[in-house]
Amino acid sequence: MTCLRWRPVPLATALAVAAWIPLAAGGATLAITNARAFTGDSAQAVDRATIVVEDGRIASVTAAGAVPAGAQVVDAQGAIVTAGLMGAGTQLGLVELYSLKETTDPAVSKGPLGAAFDVEYAMNANSTLIPQARADGVTRALSYPTGSASAPFSGLAAVLRLDDSPTLIERPRAGLFIVTGGIAAMQGAGSRSAQWQLIRNAFDEAKQYRPTGKVGGPRDQQLNRLDIEALRAVLAQRLPLGIFAYRESDIRQAVQLGQDYGLRVIIYGGTEAWRVADLLAAQGAGVVLDPVANLPATFDDLGVRADNAALLQRAGVTLAFFAPGIQLNHNVGTAIREAAGVAVANGLPWNEALRALTANPAKLWGMDDHYGRLARGQDADLVIWSGDPLEPASVPLAVYVRGEAMPLDTRQKALRERYDPRHAQDPWPPAYR
Repeated sequence: MTCLRWRPVPLATALAVAAWIPLAAGGATLAITNARAFTGDSAQAVDRATIVVEDGRIASVTAAGAVPAGAQVVDAQGAIVTAGLMGAGTQLGLVELYSLKETTDPAVSKGPLGAAFDVEYAMNANSTLIPQARADGVTRALSYPTGSASAPFSGLAAVLRLDDSPTLIERPRAGLFIVTGGIAAMQGAGSRSAQWQLIRNAFDEAKQYRPTGKVGGPRDQQLNRLDIEALRAVLAQRLPLGIFAYRESDIRQAVQLGQDYGLRVIIYGGTEAWRVADLLAAQGAGVVLDPVANLPATFDDLGVRADNAALLQRAGVTLAFFAPGIQLNHNVGTAIREAAGVAVANGLPWNEALRALTANPAKLWGMDDHYGRLARGQDADLVIWSGDPLEPASVPLAVYVRGEAMPLDTRQKALRERYDPRHAQDPWPPAYR
């Protein structure tokens, strides 16, 4: 699938490396040696790299570097090491089973909440899907809402840190989401044109709003105070605006909206974004897309093409990936890695595909000051891989979040072992964290 040329770590070696990696590095200095480190700053790997971690942050990445005295040493034995992956579009912590309404919290269908609908209060740190995503190499994720009682606004997203602590949210109210397009228009305003008028009117109201302190009485704006406050944060560029837009005309409207109101816009979906690649690059609008999409699902997708990601990257657009549907929660890590591999097979350079899973989403969501690369001062979110991380058959041998090695046990793994005849006599339940 990908064109990265290198020799994968033999399975026996991979298992040996994984078997003795400690579960937690604690506050001790950690040194990962003999790594093939892809830092995110260069297309070339640092071979035989020594990665030194101090106090949960990367202190250095050097070829054949010295190991500090007293450091805990992990020999990567030539394996690829990357920054932890970031799911740029998920609903981790919000959905457990789509078929059970009581386990789904990504949308609100009635009440006063529109743009102000905030997913942070429903986050479930004990979701069984979070250890699965982490075991697949995902250490950060953006979890976004899918709808509110005031379409086309969906609400406020949150950035998650997938360590094993009860504190799941790294950044609440990380960004505001809007859903546009044909189907969304039919469910909301009834017309695509009315949809964009309502969006613009909402931002106009937020710009002009002045609280009076009065209680009761008529009001001349459509939005309530909570929604206006959420929009004002976007106008002040404290939050980016994620806009689901697929058709070229909607993408153009989204870019124009950002230009007219001074907003930081991130396009989600972007099936026909390749048609306006130069415009997106000129306006600094990032795109989060699904590289697997190669057939139209709706009339908004008639211009879909498999090399969308490659064309956008070539124009200078900052890219990230997500996998829609059930992969927003289940198998997030494997889904986005496979999607990145598909993008490479269709012309995207391998190193740029890796950046679309690490450094780029961190940049889009304002986290690149501390996450997304293997560089001094960055959080030590690291993954040691058994092979090419963009190949679905590869697996993480070790996952570190801020310098601490995470357990790779999952409920899925426990169930597999439970029903494997070789483990029929083992005690149940197994040790699962």
